[in-house]
Amino acid sequence: MADVSPVSPSKAQARRQQILDAACDCVRRAGFHGASMAEIAQAAGLSVGQIYRYFENKEAIVAAIVAQDLAEMREKFAEFESADEPFHEVVIGQVSQALDRNYDPNRAALVMEVLAEAARNPRVAAIVRDADKVERELGRTLLKRILGDDRGETELAARSEVLSMLFDGMVSRGINNPDSDRAAISVVLQAVLRLLFTGPPLNEAPSA
Repeated sequence: MADVSPVSPSKAQARRQQILDAACDCVRRAGFHGASMAEIAQAAGLSVGQIYRYFENKEAIVAAIVAQDLAEMREKFAEFESADEPFHEVVIGQVSQALDRNYDPNRAALVMEVLAEAARNPRVAAIVRDADKVERELGRTLLKRILGDDRGETELAARSEVLSMLFDGMVSRGINNPDSDRAAISVVLQAVLRLLFTGPPLNEAPSA
């Protein structure tokens, strides 16, 4: 008979993380479709029944992985808020760390598998798009903090989208060109971000 005894919140959280870590490893190796619940259970050292006790299906596991990524992003934004330096300089100072994180092959493999599944699975697409909406709002808030209140919503949304393009694009570049010179890229990216964060309003920008 399966163990149905109550589990403490701390133990439940640890068990959920154990399952998520195993699921991430399986998805990296075999893709979303290739990572069955049985294989995830085996990788976690648990029974399939124990997996279903915490996650009703693989989409729920994806949702938890995405939520974990968003939680890390919120923590990073909280660090920005508490720093003593000018806000935009704090963000720019994180470029090297962001490059290392997004060029990491394990992270890149996982992100690309989730995005590939989102392209064909409406339920996963909804999870990814909801998370992206939150991410864009965080970016808009960051930009509003840096640029002030005199920028229109259209401009803030556009700059936020460009910010996402820059950082999300690192994942594919990490796969396509993993041996690129990150130190040189960091210098260029810092200059690009400084322009994004300090450039004139769109209606005052010089035309091409």
